[in-house]
Amino acid sequence: MLLPNSPRHLIVIGTSAGGPRTLKDLFTGMPRLKASIIIVQHMPEFINLHFTQSLDKVSELNFRLAQDGDRLEEGTAYIAPSGIHLGLISNKVIRLKGSEKINYVCPAVDITMQSVCASRNMKITGIILTGMGKDGAQGMIHIKSLGGTTIVQDKKTSIIYGMPQEAAKTGLIDFILPVNEIAQKMIEICCS
Repeated sequence: MLLPNSPRHLIVIGTSAGGPRTLKDLFTGMPRLKASIIIVQHMPEFINLHFTQSLDKVSELNFRLAQDGDRLEEGTAYIAPSGIHLGLISNKVIRLKGSEKINYVCPAVDITMQSVCASRNMKITGIILTGMGKDGAQGMIHIKSLGGTTIVQDKKTSIIYGMPQEAAKTGLIDFILPVNEIAQKMIEICCS
């Protein structure tokens, strides 16, 4: 049984180089969604708070820097802090732990996505945006194995097409879209 403020949708977004600008474009003007959103952005620690505050100003969603033990709430986007991996317990609670680099990064998108579990009460979506490397490709395979929706940013609008391309190579991507269409698809998914 869902609690009154439990999200019906879980969206996990992974991005790296070019991500701050792309995320701002993605969320500008976005309404409050019936979802919890986890954002894994590879970035230095000193910009964590500024980055979170800048996104909080552009949409109706609440953005916060994730803390260990946070319970996911509808209409809230949680940003993984730098230097520590973010996982989920039962798709409900954030667990921060471990600082070893995976795919040369920490936090790693793959760690977050692979911590998501199947749920009859929650729709799951994985999104990979601009970035260098392959982080997130294995995570998207996992999201798809759970019956989730998988989306990657297209080459034309990606500042660096590494992460989206590696995810697309899995052959398990439902949509390859420009950023503005990803925003619309998120709204559409959360309204269904």
